[in-house]
Amino acid sequence: MSNVSQSYTNMSIEVQYQELLRVIIISTLSTVPSFIFLFINGTMLFTLRSKPVFRDTPRYILLYNLLFADTVQLAQSQVLFLLSIFRVKLPYPVCGFLSLLANLTTGISPLTLSVMPLERYVAVCYPLRYPTIITIRNTGAAIIVIWIISSLNNLTRLIFFFPFEMLKNLQTKDVCSTIALLLGTRSDQYDTAFTCLVFVSAGVAVIFSYIAVILAARSASANKALARKARNTLLLNMMQLCLSLCSTVYLPLLIALSRTVTRTVFLWVQNFFYVCFIILPRCLSSLIYGLRDQTIRPVLMYHLCCYQKLSQ
Repeated sequence: MSNVSQSYTNMSIEVQYQELLRVIIISTLSTVPSFIFLFINGTMLFTLRSKPVFRDTPRYILLYNLLFADTVQLAQSQVLFLLSIFRVKLPYPVCGFLSLLANLTTGISPLTLSVMPLERYVAVCYPLRYPTIITIRNTGAAIIVIWIISSLNNLTRLIFFFPFEMLKNLQTKDVCSTIALLLGTRSDQYDTAFTCLVFVSAGVAVIFSYIAVILAARSASANKALARKARNTLLLNMMQLCLSLCSTVYLPLLIALSRTVTRTVFLWVQNFFYVCFIILPRCLSSLIYGLRDQTIRPVLMYHLCCYQKLSQ
């Protein structure tokens, strides 16, 4: 009898060891690229504040706002991902705060991407009026409006959909996520409507600006070089918007998978989706923007190389 008990104990220890090893591998596979991109994003944020040409140029100010929101979103997503992997349960107030923060920063990216194409549109189509229309003050006001819209969206979710009655229990029944908060069907419908409205608005802004720039480029008086650069920038904005849109399918895919696969398979697939739909979209768009910009690239590479001269 003791041999059987000892055998079960050994099997239990082996299973626990395999589970721990699996969790460590999965967390490492997501944490390493996440920290690499957080370092790159942090370096680019520092770059955009390092010189007056970046601090005083409206399009770089908008890029900084976009990159800041993406970096905060990436850091917060990584924390929640690690908590879910290690099955750490949080109190409802803390989980609710993290969920609201994630929702706030998620809305900033497409809203900023709806303003950036308009800045390029004015630069090409109204070059003489550009200095009076696109000022640092107006750019700051646009960024404030962006954060207000996203905050109002958060406030609406908090007032109408947050399960305040569950605060009595304090502790969540599962890992912290939107699913754990049980916001309900109405909240899902509201989130879908808001997301569609924001992304459609951003898409219309990019397409409208792109068409206007192409038409302006055909004019004899147009600055051909500026129009070409603006057109390429608008194409990049469209790619950034598509990458940002990818993150919105992450949660629905996980919900569908959680009902059909085992926990072990779910963890591996969750890690793969997390890297593809959360980490990469939050980093690639801004990194590509920084590397293709002739003004940002040398300064960014200088900081990434730890102040080593690129010629060395």
